[in-house]
Amino acid sequence: MTSTNPTAPPIDGAALLNEIEAFHRRFNVFPTESAYVAVVLWNAHTHLLDAFESTPRMAFLSPEPGSGKTRALEICGTLVPQPMVAVNASPAALFRAVSGMESGRPTILFDEIDTVFGPKAKDNEELRGLLNAGHRRTGVSYRCVGDGGNQSVQAFPSYAAVAVAGLGWLPDTILTRSVIIRMRRRAPNETVEAFRSRIHEPEGRILRERLSAWADTIRDQVEGAFPEMPEGVSDRPADVWEPLLAIADAAGGAWPQRAREACVELVTAATAGDKASLGIRLLTDLRDVVFNGADRMPTAQILAALNAMDEAPWADMGGKPLDSRQLAKRLGEYVTADNTPIKARNIRTGAGVVKGYYAADLHDAWQRYCPMAKESATPATTSD
Repeated sequence: MTSTNPTAPPIDGAALLNEIEAFHRRFNVFPTESAYVAVVLWNAHTHLLDAFESTPRMAFLSPEPGSGKTRALEICGTLVPQPMVAVNASPAALFRAVSGMESGRPTILFDEIDTVFGPKAKDNEELRGLLNAGHRRTGVSYRCVGDGGNQSVQAFPSYAAVAVAGLGWLPDTILTRSVIIRMRRRAPNETVEAFRSRIHEPEGRILRERLSAWADTIRDQVEGAFPEMPEGVSDRPADVWEPLLAIADAAGGAWPQRAREACVELVTAATAGDKASLGIRLLTDLRDVVFNGADRMPTAQILAALNAMDEAPWADMGGKPLDSRQLAKRLGEYVTADNTPIKARNIRTGAGVVKGYYAADLHDAWQRYCPMAKESATPATTSD
């Protein structure tokens, strides 16, 4: 409920968020200004979870250890309600913590998430399902309750704020529900204050209490709000950023503009680096670099062009260059305008008939999945 204490002075939300940002800056060097904005707004949204339809996951990821991920979680832990620090936590433990609402809904801070979803870890579908379902306020997890043969299926709430930290990447279903901060090691000229729990945790808790009090004053304002999204941000990214932009609008000051700039920057960066978009990268490279205006192209010529591209993944696909089998498999996941899988077809050349692909078969996928085409200066020639 909104605070109605007539003697309490009004809380300047923008100034409070500035203080929380300054607190983060004392102990962490984030890769961009946008990262600070996103993390501060995420901290604030954890105090207003029931005002929103969904809660974005915060993902601190890096390619190497020593990049400040754990410290970022630690600082967040001083600012969010009911912090629950988890390292290698079992799905059963997290399930019980989230569904046991008597002690208050926890904010889960999951460190070393790569040990759960990394390349050396087995698929953990139960935990993945819990994290995915808990993204939505209506999300539930189903469990069998009862003894022996007298069991029944019961739905338990799974809605909870989650921040994770780890090496490498995460499953696509979690990444698309996350604000992704790509952490990196501090440069020699980047210094931070040493974090001392006995000294600095109480400072963070004071900020947490003030943040909670401010959240109570804006609850009615943000509940059911539909903040204006930056151009081009829609669907799942809009779901992720809606709570954060609503809080920025409630804070006022420079935060509405900073939040939208951060939204565009981080959504664009996530799309550019998302492994789930490898198929889109392939389609786009075929359109803009390989075909580049040609109406058909032999498979061998396509592979040679793709594998010769600088700063492209095709020359090293699991230690080997992209081959015809991989190309066929990836393109076969998309369909033509006639709703049939894209497949290699015969192409007649001066040397005979070879297998290859036609631009007409790819055109529908190009229109649906690829970013707007850049104008090409010189169309490629066909092999006829």
